[in-house]
Amino acid sequence: MDMGRERIAKRAAQELTDGMVVNLGIGIPSLIPNFLGDKRIFFQAENGVLGIGKSPSKGKEDPNLCNAAGYPVTVVSGASYFDSATAFAMIRKGLIDVTVLGGLQVSEKGDLANWMVPGKRVPGVGGGMELAQKTKKVIVVMSHVNKDGEPKIVSTCTLPLTAKRCVDLIITDQAVIEVTDEGLLLTEVMAPYDVEDVVRQTAAPLRVAAGVKRVE
Repeated sequence: MDMGRERIAKRAAQELTDGMVVNLGIGIPSLIPNFLGDKRIFFQAENGVLGIGKSPSKGKEDPNLCNAAGYPVTVVSGASYFDSATAFAMIRKGLIDVTVLGGLQVSEKGDLANWMVPGKRVPGVGGGMELAQKTKKVIVVMSHVNKDGEPKIVSTCTLPLTAKRCVDLIITDQAVIEVTDEGLLLTEVMAPYDVEDVVRQTAAPLRVAAGVKRVE
């Protein structure tokens, strides 16, 4: 089990409150339902499900029940099914409260690149562009640096964009950063990292909030 990914998902789950309608991207976001406790969240997917539950235990997967990425899911009591046109209509109408997406890069202005690296084979953007533009709050969860140790939070994205000025909050294995009209604001630092680590590994101007919280 990758505890870094679990930790990011657990922190992101704290942003969700009872009654919200939430769409999750693939990867780290799909772990969030495992950390909700007693919260009643309605998870929506582009393939036409509202009411996705926790990940199924191994051997309990239903081949006919999956999320938009094709991964097996469970559903909660009261879940409903509909076609993809209705699912996208919900997104484009602005009826989704929060979307939590993975990220390849986020800029200091909240631009998001999360769907392709030129030259590499990708499955497609899915509903990412609509979600990033139309959802009331966009949270990006990702590692703070890429596999080569390069910052993923940058002044200007160099990868193809998913959407401009869409990100509200960034949660990484090192920090929680708000995207504000005045730029990026560091509000939490994840142990064992400290503020200096986060600033050094962020390739964009970063303001540090008064009383920045350290999370053990």
